Amino acid sequence: MRKRTGIATLVMLALAGPGQALAAAPSGQQVRQLFDAMHMSQMFGQMNAQMAGMMGKSVPCVPASYWQSFIDASSTEQLLQQLVPIYQRHFTAKDVAGLLRFYKSPLGQKVITQMPVTMAEAMKVGQDWGRQRGETLIRALQQKGTLDAAGRCPASPAAGVSAPPAKVGAH
Repeated sequence: MRKRTGIATLVMLALAGPGQALAAAPSGQQVRQLFDAMHMSQMFGQMNAQMAGMMGKSVPCVPASYWQSFIDASSTEQLLQQLVPIYQRHFTAKDVAGLLRFYKSPLGQKVITQMPVTMAEAMKVGQDWGRQRGETLIRALQQKGTLDAAGRCPASPAAGVSAPPAKVGAH
C-alpha cells in the first residue's frame, strides 16, 4: 500500500510539471520588495488623501485636523501588511521574482506611472459607451412601444396608466 502511495505521488508530481507541485510561496520580505517596486505605499497614500478630501467635502463639520490623522502612514502600512498573505497565496516565489524584474525595469516603471491615467481614460470611455448603449436600447424599446416616452413600462403604476380591466369569459 505504501509503495502505491509513493508511486501515485510521483505520478502527480510528474503531471503537475516541473516545480508546480513544490512551488515555494514568496517570503514576506520578497512580497514587500515587490510592493516597494510597485510604489504601493505611495499609491495607497494618494488614494487615502483623495478619500479624505472627498469625505471632508461631504462632512464639512469634521475638522481638517481629523482628516490629517486619517491620512497617516500607519494606515497604509496596516493595509500593506494585510496584502502580504494574499500575494503569498496567489503567487510563487518565482512569480514574485519575475514581477520584481518587470516592475524594476523601465517598462514596469512606465506601467506604474501611466496606469492611473490610462485607467481613468478607459473608465470614461467605458462610461460613455455604456451610456450610449443604454440610450440606444431605450430608444429602440420606445419605438416598439415596450417603453413610454419617459422610459417606463406603459402599463406600470409608476407610469400613471392603469392596465385595462380584464374581460371576463374572453379567451
